[in-house]
Amino acid sequence: MKRILVWFPLIFCFTVFSQTNEKKVILLDVDTNEPIGEAVILVLKTKQVLMTNEEGSATFELKGGSNLKVTHSSYLPIIIKWASLTQPENIFYLKSKLNTLDDIVITSRDPHEIIKDLVANSIKTLTVPARLKVYAREFFKLNGNYTYFNDGLINFQLYREQKKVKSILLLEQNRSFGLIDEDISSDLLGYNLNSMMEKYYVFSVLRPLLDEKTSKKYNFVVKVNSMNQEYNDIIATPIPVEKTSDVLDDFKIVYDLKKKLIVEITAVTSAETLASIDENTEKGSENLIRSVFKTNYRIDLGSYYLVSSNEEINYSVNAGNEIKNIEILNNLITTNFNIQNFTYNDSQVFKDKTLFNAKNSILTDYWNFSGLTPTAKELEIINKISE
Repeated sequence: MKRILVWFPLIFCFTVFSQTNEKKVILLDVDTNEPIGEAVILVLKTKQVLMTNEEGSATFELKGGSNLKVTHSSYLPIIIKWASLTQPENIFYLKSKLNTLDDIVITSRDPHEIIKDLVANSIKTLTVPARLKVYAREFFKLNGNYTYFNDGLINFQLYREQKKVKSILLLEQNRSFGLIDEDISSDLLGYNLNSMMEKYYVFSVLRPLLDEKTSKKYNFVVKVNSMNQEYNDIIATPIPVEKTSDVLDDFKIVYDLKKKLIVEITAVTSAETLASIDENTEKGSENLIRSVFKTNYRIDLGSYYLVSSNEEINYSVNAGNEIKNIEILNNLITTNFNIQNFTYNDSQVFKDKTLFNAKNSILTDYWNFSGLTPTAKELEIINKISE
């Protein structure tokens, strides 16, 4: 049997909302003509944050005019004048600011100490308390087929409690549709929203690089490279000291040279690491196939906050009578940042772990102007699941 999630208003909502003030921006590399994904676009009038997708595009809606500020760690920033947004698709080109040579930074300091100081300074500098309006979305794939999708607008109120970052969630809008196999636990669906933001604000993904227990099992080959005048990156690759079943990622950390703040973190489990791990064949066991983690942080006029995250995980589950393949793709984009607290009643707080457990609530076509425009492939998937 299948669990069917019925969502009647979907087709109606796609057709009824007006698109009259829609603007679309496409960013391309000036040298290669390739699309530039994960570029941050700030609407200067409203302070809304957009992020380009894999096609290099971002779509938004605005009454009146506003210039746009475009930034990316690998490209020179540009200001887009509102008067230049005259076409259905407005193309702009960015120039790379990466060094053409692979310059390794010579330093007398242990790279692990550099990472330790970066993490400590970044945690201390992150703007808390603060309010983040976040668009969250998730694709669920079972045995190679996309079977479930949800997204929503969430307000995260971040605050400190006994030196720890905590979050309060208010769910503004959400939609959910698809088919879920009854044998798949709801715990496997989605990331825990109550702990996710707290994790991003303490950089827990980097703990293997700082943990003394980990260093006894692994050596990390760490290189500090110069990206450009503003940023360095740190590449950390694990090498096992002894036979172990632990799974450690390859890390890349991009940081601001002057402010000593982390700008990007990427953690990917390499094919070599996965190949070295023995497969568990017991019933109920899980075997990792792919894992990708990436976060981006924004430094802007004295504020420092999470602007986006992308997590992908693919693993197999031994269900006894069959092996099931599960893949989850999760995205967050902070569309608005504010240092003011919001007011709320306890009954308004979202206390469930994932949007899977929330009732559908649709007030606007928020997904069209969420800050993260779906690619043509993603839109095809969403439409297919919703049918």
